[in-house]
Amino acid sequence: MAKKNAFYAQSGGVTAVINASACGVIETARQHKNKIGKVYAGRNGIIGALTEDLIDTSKETAKNIAALRHTPGGAFGSCRYKLKGIEENRAQYERLIDVFKAHDIGYFFYNGGGDSQDTSHKVSQIADELGYPITCVGIPKTVDNDLPITDNCPGFGSVAKYVAVSTREAAYDVASMSKTSTKVFVMEVMGRHAGWIAASSGLAVEQEGDAPHIILFPEIAFDKDKFLKKVNNTIKKYDYCVIVVSEGVRYKDGRFLSDSGTTDAFGHAQLGGVAPLLANMIKDESGHKFHWAVADYLQRSARHIASKTDVEQAYALGKAAVEMALKGKNAVMPTIVRKSNKPYRWKIGEAALADVANVEKMMPKNFITRDGFGITDSCREYLAPLIKGEDYPPFKNGLPQYARMKNIAVKKKLKAKFDI
Repeated sequence: MAKKNAFYAQSGGVTAVINASACGVIETARQHKNKIGKVYAGRNGIIGALTEDLIDTSKETAKNIAALRHTPGGAFGSCRYKLKGIEENRAQYERLIDVFKAHDIGYFFYNGGGDSQDTSHKVSQIADELGYPITCVGIPKTVDNDLPITDNCPGFGSVAKYVAVSTREAAYDVASMSKTSTKVFVMEVMGRHAGWIAASSGLAVEQEGDAPHIILFPEIAFDKDKFLKKVNNTIKKYDYCVIVVSEGVRYKDGRFLSDSGTTDAFGHAQLGGVAPLLANMIKDESGHKFHWAVADYLQRSARHIASKTDVEQAYALGKAAVEMALKGKNAVMPTIVRKSNKPYRWKIGEAALADVANVEKMMPKNFITRDGFGITDSCREYLAPLIKGEDYPPFKNGLPQYARMKNIAVKKKLKAKFDI
């Protein structure tokens, strides 16, 4: 079989380690030049494939590709763009196949979360239906840690580390000033339906009284009276209260506390602003002085304090994706399988894309304390290994140095254009 080129793209919200997966894909492909030609990256995810806007990664030096391992963001651009159903918009899929044919692409690697794995699955289906031989392998990525089957998701460990560290450091600040100033600090973190990121803040607790004192999860219905009572009791006991809240916290009837009434490109409710909402709720009830913060992009881009475990796993999954494709495995996604906690050991597994696409993994009930405001020892045992180790980027003049890609475009071959 003649060697074919590969297509790689990044999708959805980027992370501190998604480029480590890209590094794993490209470096591994270069080691198999007898089977894989060039690796073309889609500029801005799947949109790059639809518009025939491809990047020739062979124009990048080995040194620059290696530097992707310690570079945050998405080196080739990402997107929030969900392909519609095959029958609903067949033209999209036929366009993808036309681009793949024109550029002799026989491997498709899509790096993203649940919606992205759905895209990979759909591409494998339409390729089979249209009789075009292309091997599709999804590469897991999501800070939300909500993909099924895999033990954890690349990107999550580093966000968890950032949130745990930030919670601990902010708590020291608040505790110093609580006597005459701020009594309440609220930090809002990502997590639409699953509370994994909020839960990670619980790793900051070492002994009784340590922050966070309250964690609010999407999995637990918000009870205003119960919440305010917990805040007041905490302040009476410790003189201050640190709260970490997931953006996806809901009322009992399912409404998000912070639903703005708009949706994103994937059709998800646009969230944000639950921290000031809670802070003002506390002030109105008790008058306590407060401060709040929204971790937002900071939590997912903080490569300077990334988890070494996370970096290693992100790279390994990119590498495994190529190796699986070369073995002829199609419509699959490499996964992380936990072998043991102490010592922490893991290996690469495999899942069918059909079992991963559009399925969310919530926190188990036994990971949340009975009062609904904290994490259990079981949760701590699961989370702790994922933030272990430091993998600092190189620094120069006090600042981290990251890769700057050339991102040289591949010459277009199709006359017809495609509008997004």
